[in-house]
Amino acid sequence: MKLPNFDDLILFEDEDFVIINKPPFLATLDERFGGAPNILRLAREKYEDVQACHRLDKETSGALALAKNPAAYRHLAMQFEDRQVKKVYHAVAWGVHQYDGLRVDRSIETTTKGKARLAYKGKPAVTLVRTLKAYARHTLLECQPITGRMHQIRLHLSYLQAPIVGDGMYGGDDFYLSSLKKKFNLKQGEEEQPFIKRFALHARQLTFAKMDGEQVTIEAPYPKDFRVLVETLQQYS
Repeated sequence: MKLPNFDDLILFEDEDFVIINKPPFLATLDERFGGAPNILRLAREKYEDVQACHRLDKETSGALALAKNPAAYRHLAMQFEDRQVKKVYHAVAWGVHQYDGLRVDRSIETTTKGKARLAYKGKPAVTLVRTLKAYARHTLLECQPITGRMHQIRLHLSYLQAPIVGDGMYGGDDFYLSSLKKKFNLKQGEEEQPFIKRFALHARQLTFAKMDGEQVTIEAPYPKDFRVLVETLQQYS
């Protein structure tokens, strides 16, 4: 993939923090294997001491907070630990669902293969889920994780039988335009590709306190693939 210009990702910046709109398919930190590019490496070309205050899955896009100095990192890390950071995600899920601040309270444990599962003896995990827009066969959902467990939103939506589009790991099938568009023609020999080539999850908003105590809310616009998916579902609903 073509690496983005880091400056083009910046949504907010002061002397302590930089909040970016992370593109999909770029890991936050070094992955276990190989030296693939990632957000932290890109950021360190611009800021020497920068650290990621949290992480987003490689396929997840959206608001990601980086601290420019150790004091800022500690300040935001404490807010994450005390659950004072408000995170809001948007997800496109399979099925038509009407939720109005539904609270999902299901414990989660990680397994050895980079997956997680709901487990009675896992760590407590809570997500608030609200319907933003229902389409013909899908729903745009707002998800607010109160805790920060691995794959939490993906697992909790799967538990609700509202798996995220493209999330094959947790029961979310790929979405093909031919399923909506009656006169859908492919050129001979071509195979239809999934409409979005990742799971449809976007970190929409991040609210936290700056070093001076002032609360700030940063909103991350949808990347092109997510935006076009939502517009297409709207068009055919």
